[in-house]
Amino acid sequence: MAEAQAKSGKIRVSKADIYYEISGTGTPFVMIHAGVADSRQWNHEFKHFSQDFEVIRYDMRGYGKSEPAAEKFSHLNDITELFQELQIDVPVILMGCSMGGGLAMDYTLANPGHVKALVMVGSGPSGLELDVEEPEEFADAVKAFEDGDLDRVAEIETQIWFDGMGRASNMTNQEMRQLAYEMNRTALGHEVMGEGERQSDTDSPAYNRLDEIDIPVLIIVGSHDLPYMHKAAEYMKQGLKSARFELIEDAAHLPNMDQPAIFQGLVDDFLDDLKL
Repeated sequence: MAEAQAKSGKIRVSKADIYYEISGTGTPFVMIHAGVADSRQWNHEFKHFSQDFEVIRYDMRGYGKSEPAAEKFSHLNDITELFQELQIDVPVILMGCSMGGGLAMDYTLANPGHVKALVMVGSGPSGLELDVEEPEEFADAVKAFEDGDLDRVAEIETQIWFDGMGRASNMTNQEMRQLAYEMNRTALGHEVMGEGERQSDTDSPAYNRLDEIDIPVLIIVGSHDLPYMHKAAEYMKQGLKSARFELIEDAAHLPNMDQPAIFQGLVDDFLDDLKL
């Protein structure tokens, strides 16, 4: 099968220029990156799924090629306006990682009928608070940020999120690790540039509204991800009407970058079963 030709550009959304890419034809399949990444997180998936879907990925403002803007904003409003500008007015598949997963779920609740399937990767519903101890390295990252050492922050956060719990840096794919570092370092650079006040995406967080989600949901977690993410996955599994849970071994918070073939196979199977 011939490789789909991608198109890209920037769209003005609430006084910010949002970078996006589109490839393929069919049902729109929108991929939302993690808060320590940008749309390059989906390099493998963007190519793979464009064979069967119209795949859309974008950089949230303050990430990748979407620079921050001074005005108040919400990521939910940004993606809603992005869909309007791209004239995406048919039901979509949403896949989000970490913060992107929470955003995908909030969008689903805010736009019933506009999402036909949801893939939650290393993420949880907005507003969910769990009694889980944070890694000690978080404090080290905060200290490095206060000292202005963004390279050190990026390295610590790469250890936390890409290497994960109980896995040394040299046990990971070094090419993907470098990309994870670069994506996060770019976001940190944007952060110190300053941006408008981020407003809450919703006044009614998703954690106590799971019973309103009446579409199939695939939950994916890496075995080396943080304990919070594992507990959040269990919370969603119990609270959603139709949820499938998958654990990917030898993977952390960005499991599609650790194990792309396994990850794509799980999503393929999920979507094939739904006949989308």
